[in-house]
Amino acid sequence: MTVRVPDGGLVGRKSELRLLMAALDAAAAGQPGVTLISGDAGIGKTRLAGQLAASARDRGWAVLVGQCAELGESMPYLPLADALRHATRDPAMAPGVWEALRSRPVLGRLLPDGDANPGPADDRPELAQQQLFGATLGLLGELSDADPVLLVLEDLHWADRSTRDLLTFLSRVLQHERVCLVGTYRSDDLSRRHPLRKVIAELLRLPSVTAIGLRPLGPAEMADHLIEIGGERPPTEVLDHIIERAEGNAFYAEELLAAARTGQELPAGLADVLLSRVERLSETGQRVVRVAAVAGRQVNDDLVREVSGIDETTYDQTVREVVSEQLLIPDGAEGYMFRHALLQEAVYADLLPGERSRWHAAFARLLADPLPGRRRSAAELAYHCLASHDLAGAFRASVEAGQEAQRLAAPAEAHEHFDQALSLWDAVSEPERLAGLDRPHLALAAASAAAQSGEPRRAVTQLRRLLEALDPAADLLLYAEVAERAAYYLSDIDHDLAAAETARAIVELLPADPPTAVRARTLATYARSLLYTERHEEIPALADEAIVMARAIGSPDAEAGALVNLGLYTETRGDLSAAEELFANARTVAGRAGDLSVALRAAYHCARAEYDRGKLAAAAQTAADGVRTAVDAGLGWSIYGTDLRFLEYLIHYTTGDWDLAEALADHFPVRVGTIAEAQLSSYALFLEVARGDDAVRERLSWLEPLWPQDWHVAYIARGLAAERALWEGDERTALDHVNAVLEELEPTDAGSIRIAAVGLSIHADRAAAARAHGDTAAEKTAVGAADDLIARARTAAADIASGPRLWLGLEGRAWLARAEAQWHRARGDDEPKLWRAVVEAFGYGFTYEVARSRYQLAEALLVRGRPEEAEAEWRQAMEVAGRLGAEPLLHALRLLGRRARFGTQRAATTGGPLTALTSRELEVLRLVAEGRNNRDIASTLFISPKTASVHVSNILAKLGASSRTEAAAIAHRESLT
Repeated sequence: MTVRVPDGGLVGRKSELRLLMAALDAAAAGQPGVTLISGDAGIGKTRLAGQLAASARDRGWAVLVGQCAELGESMPYLPLADALRHATRDPAMAPGVWEALRSRPVLGRLLPDGDANPGPADDRPELAQQQLFGATLGLLGELSDADPVLLVLEDLHWADRSTRDLLTFLSRVLQHERVCLVGTYRSDDLSRRHPLRKVIAELLRLPSVTAIGLRPLGPAEMADHLIEIGGERPPTEVLDHIIERAEGNAFYAEELLAAARTGQELPAGLADVLLSRVERLSETGQRVVRVAAVAGRQVNDDLVREVSGIDETTYDQTVREVVSEQLLIPDGAEGYMFRHALLQEAVYADLLPGERSRWHAAFARLLADPLPGRRRSAAELAYHCLASHDLAGAFRASVEAGQEAQRLAAPAEAHEHFDQALSLWDAVSEPERLAGLDRPHLALAAASAAAQSGEPRRAVTQLRRLLEALDPAADLLLYAEVAERAAYYLSDIDHDLAAAETARAIVELLPADPPTAVRARTLATYARSLLYTERHEEIPALADEAIVMARAIGSPDAEAGALVNLGLYTETRGDLSAAEELFANARTVAGRAGDLSVALRAAYHCARAEYDRGKLAAAAQTAADGVRTAVDAGLGWSIYGTDLRFLEYLIHYTTGDWDLAEALADHFPVRVGTIAEAQLSSYALFLEVARGDDAVRERLSWLEPLWPQDWHVAYIARGLAAERALWEGDERTALDHVNAVLEELEPTDAGSIRIAAVGLSIHADRAAAARAHGDTAAEKTAVGAADDLIARARTAAADIASGPRLWLGLEGRAWLARAEAQWHRARGDDEPKLWRAVVEAFGYGFTYEVARSRYQLAEALLVRGRPEEAEAEWRQAMEVAGRLGAEPLLHALRLLGRRARFGTQRAATTGGPLTALTSRELEVLRLVAEGRNNRDIASTLFISPKTASVHVSNILAKLGASSRTEAAAIAHRESLT
């Protein structure tokens, strides 16, 4: 696979490039300077310097680029000679360079075909060097008289002494020449004894010298870079694996990407580059690095010394050598870490199999019986045991490591260790004795850890496999415990019918007497699985039985779960105060029992119920408390940990505290690979769409592949994608999203109301345009589609699966009011009172939606000839939109203000040809009237030229204009400009 290098643009280096361009500007103004670019090998120094050189050439600069080589002192002034050689072969520069060289034979002799005879020059070396330095300064000065000069000296870590001296000389004596000198060097190659280190330290004291250290690229920047060079986006898991291993190094990432296409883990070429640095070490140094590679990325000093078998004095001297070469770097009080993870991988892969096994076994022995005061890591012990083929040791340590991870609130790691132990179960003798528990309970622990880390589907798969292996006749309580957990996690992933069937079977199998904790939990889980089914009315009896039994035998986790279920049922019956009280009781009981999973579920429903009733401050506090509990317990990616995180964000989005919402959304991943990540990521679109953020496109590109896998992700992401498309004037795309979402949602799902309202706005626009042009057929079609959507919204507002809906949250009611207003608008009845009702409905605290509703109220008032009232609503909407930074809404409001001449002479608003145009089309028409072409329009409105062309065509059709000129004339006549 060939990786292509991008032609232009640098990912993640904009600030550094700005500094370099500023240096060019200063040099062009007669203020020469020196910039030294440092960074690890492969970090992007050459690409950055290359981009600078290309920019300088575009500006008409003379550009000289010279490369140092790993040749020691054998070829003095190699980069200068290289730069001159390339310059004499550049048609644009050659005449001036040859002219300058003719008067400076000392420089001409540096060229491959130059005069090797030194002639009458003085035989004193220092004088010869002085002559060459002076000639170089003179050449740069002469060239810069015509055009500014950029001199780039690359890989100065390989520079000979003469070149280092020349660099020092030029840095000190360049005064007024229009010259910018840029040098690059590898910081990871500068050991403490490296001769360039002292030169750099001296140069950085000069006011004309600037240092730029290239940091590793961040994960998002690295993803952008890999997608750009690869020409397509790799699968999420592949991309994340490369990013993790490359640690921000662009070259390493490119090599890993190329290798991934062929199934390689570590490309041979990259391994050779990394190992070449190790081979410069002494024999003992290489031994220490190899032993350290077996230890892993992080290295315990005492353990490596003992395993390497080197005496303490020699070992200390050897480690000093290794650290000086920057292969290992100090890491805390106990040891070191490899400078880069791939260096450890390369050294480890280069070991002979016998070496690996022996050293892994040695580490395992030391870890199994640690010295007093030394920390024992079960995970580390499991790693070394497995690598040395000690399966029993690996099994026992894996179980211990999983339990250790559970105590440290690290469920993902716990699942990994438990899973590894399960894979070794049949390979060891007496596994129950070694593990201290039987296989079903180990599998239960693994499934629980999977669910807590945001992988409930994996938990279901593991438990179903376990159920197939269990015999209920042999141990009914164990079988019931496993089945109850399977049913619970099935409900987590919305497989309610399967959950209900599984739980019902267990309830029928387990006797009511004597009461047991597993029966109480199963009753609670059974009640939960019926919440969204037609058997809704069975919930109170099941929940009550679970609560009574749980209290009788002291099973608070079952009691708390049943209380939440009863609260949800009570809420659907319209008794909101009782429901909130039940949720609060459940939080208390679960917290007292230490059952965080149920406590988080109760916290989420407490906060959600408060949010639905408009108690936004209380909801924000409840959600924040729940998030804090989840994160502290390592449950941030569990089902309700994730739900609480996006609910906390959504509350602040609703109240208009968008800066805080944005800070929360910064932790929502863009590159998603799991359902939990996608659900969290999709909510960031609320803010990004409302602010017109360019990040929307990238986020949607990552979410789209997961739409078929999770209805919730599709509902949030596609609903907001529809709104974004509407802001851009793309009705067809918006309607595609609306229809796709409604096809997936149940008719009684309250989420249908918001989506229907978005679709209704499209059909209302179409109906209005059709009426303006007397197109009766098109109007009838649009009104019919609007009728279908309002029926869908009304059904969702009136019913639930089990009967009539007795409660709809304030937000749901507000969206229904908007849907009704849009439906009336589609039928030609755009009464201001309808939009005033929408403003009032969102007035419980939804800041942004109030402003959007005021915008449409202002339009309705204008049509009714009430401009003073319209302007009052418009001003309030403008203030809120400006404060929030809601750019798309601001654009629409400004356009409305210009059309209505708010604050100046008001336009007639009772009709006219422009009423058929959408807000986006009016904005495009204004730009057309200014004489803008499609490319200019696209750039101004952040849309594609093709979309701009479609808008212009639609405008001409709606206005009945034969040309852009005629459309512009109409715009001027109607006072749009």
